[in-house]
Amino acid sequence: QVQLVESGGGLVQAGGSLRLSCAASGRTFSSYAMGWFRQAPGKEREFVAVVNWSGSSTGYADSVKGRCTLSRDDAKNTVYLQINTLKPEDPAVYYCALARYYTHYPNQFNYWGQGTQVTVSS
Repeated sequence: QVQLVESGGGLVQAGGSLRLSCAASGRTFSSYAMGWFRQAPGKEREFVAVVNWSGSSTGYADSVKGRCTLSRDDAKNTVYLQINTLKPEDPAVYYCALARYYTHYPNQFNYWGQGTQVTVSS
């Protein structure tokens, strides 16, 4: 069993930055890809970013490309999502997830966290 716990969400002014964290336990973290997704009210869950098992490859949604950096620290079993220049379209519940392979499809992620809320004020 794998547990994923997100943290770092909150209220930020437009143009500001946040760093979200996702701590994993219960499995060999370093063998898996890790991703972030987000879901706004009334919308489907959408892909944000993914990092492969070694950290050598990352992928980002077009909506956050250039504003987001996803990194992993295997010694701490934690991944970090740095989001800069927050925009009015960024507010959502942000979820981290674990997958066996490098992918951006949510149905290929096996474990999910409970999510952390990001709110952007204008």
